[in-house]
Amino acid sequence: MNKEIMTTNKNAYLIGGGIGSLAAAAFMIRDGKMRGEQISILETGSLMGGSLDGAGNPEQGYSLRGGRMLTTDNYECTWDLFKSIPSLQHAGKSVFEETVDFNQRYHSNSKARLVDKRRAKVPVTSMGFSMHDRMELLKLATTSEVELGNSRIVDWLSPSFFETEFWYMWATTFAFQPWHSAVEFKRYLHRFMMEFSRIETLAGVKRTVYNQYDSLVLPLQTWLQQQDVRFIANCEVKKLQHSGNESSLSVTGLDCLHDGREESIVVNEGDLVFLQNASMTDASSLGSMTSAPEKRSKLNSCGWQLWEQLAAERPGMGNPTAFNSCIAQSNWESFTVTLKDPRFFNLMQEFSGNEAGTGGLVTFKDSNWLMSIVLAHQPHFIDQPEGVQVFWGYALYPDRIGDYVAKPMSDCSGAEILQELLGHLRFDTDVFDNANCIPCRMPYITSMFMPRSAGDRPLPVPPGSKNFAFISQFVEVPDDVVFTVEYSVRAAQMAVYQLLGIDRQIPPVTAHDKSLGTTIEALIKAFK
Repeated sequence: MNKEIMTTNKNAYLIGGGIGSLAAAAFMIRDGKMRGEQISILETGSLMGGSLDGAGNPEQGYSLRGGRMLTTDNYECTWDLFKSIPSLQHAGKSVFEETVDFNQRYHSNSKARLVDKRRAKVPVTSMGFSMHDRMELLKLATTSEVELGNSRIVDWLSPSFFETEFWYMWATTFAFQPWHSAVEFKRYLHRFMMEFSRIETLAGVKRTVYNQYDSLVLPLQTWLQQQDVRFIANCEVKKLQHSGNESSLSVTGLDCLHDGREESIVVNEGDLVFLQNASMTDASSLGSMTSAPEKRSKLNSCGWQLWEQLAAERPGMGNPTAFNSCIAQSNWESFTVTLKDPRFFNLMQEFSGNEAGTGGLVTFKDSNWLMSIVLAHQPHFIDQPEGVQVFWGYALYPDRIGDYVAKPMSDCSGAEILQELLGHLRFDTDVFDNANCIPCRMPYITSMFMPRSAGDRPLPVPPGSKNFAFISQFVEVPDDVVFTVEYSVRAAQMAVYQLLGIDRQIPPVTAHDKSLGTTIEALIKAFK
């Protein structure tokens, strides 16, 4: 039967408006030949984009919860998608082409990747490995995932490893902690093998023209709107109605709270339902120049609720408690600073040797908070006026007392965070006159990195599912790594292709660890 006829009467409901749902909608239209009017995206909040956010203005301050590292050596499914999405800024170009052109003009070449407590730039041509460190890292990198099981990175590496320049750079680039999953750490070593030899300069990192909401989400959402996709904001799905037995699952209805009113959506035979199970930015909260962010948990939001319900009701739905049970191990804090005075950017360029947009992270390796900042190319927001600069930073240990502020970062206002930053840089306080720093607490930001066992993450399409799929950072995708845009897009592509029976190859995970003429073993042994 013609595939276009098969999809004529099929409707799709995507729960959650993050990049995974947006990508799934695009794949259904582009590759599944569904009409946009058949697709509905239900989002609890008022904006689409999920964790790829970016909002604000010069008066009240801009805010980003985080930024995502991109590369053109990986991210196969992401670029497969964005080669089809038109740029909003450059007529006749795709988002992919726009991004490549931008990175040809602005190359990453960090000259101040690590800064120590003396305000000295740490030499990073050596990774700081001893022979013992190399042998332990090699053992971890070559041990099977079955044997690694739910062990932690710290279970495989000695204390000295966590004092190496390599660890400080790798951990702050990717946000790893010693107690995180050894399996995920191993996957990163293999997936980003090409970054191994250039981690000190971040030369492999690619950036979008603006923040990733304006550069990725907005053009994708615009294209979907042009295809008549239905975006339903302020709509919380409270429960999935489903039928079947242990070996069969069909979602039959969605119980929703839309603009404060209870509503039900009937899922007819042939319809599809996609769920973004959980979110790394669930229960996040913003502070201000005078107040710290509120301390929230999953009890204050609904990001984990549907997945927890399904996991309690049916086998094969994963184990959310493996990821959301310890905020102390998955929490960190970011901050976004809006400036109307160029002095800070000028001083940072003089100190680091990098123009904004070419340096990547600057990490203060001896700071109690393990603080890092990054100055992106300006403007960083699509509506950011001339004379305004925006930079972003984060800290992996917000529970620790600061070096220059006598309280944990989690209790600090934006003004106090700037005070701590100035202490590390030894800049005069007046460079931040009239600055606006908005801190953001994210209790589950690295929950995907928590140690896990086989089966803790469900497959994108669970066994026996007739019309239901998961698309998120919490599904099992062989060989790929979480905390990337690519993981969400790949999971979406896998789910859509399987449920619609699309006969097109999904771009495979590039095996750099097998195709570069060397092996990860040889690379580790070669490091100083």
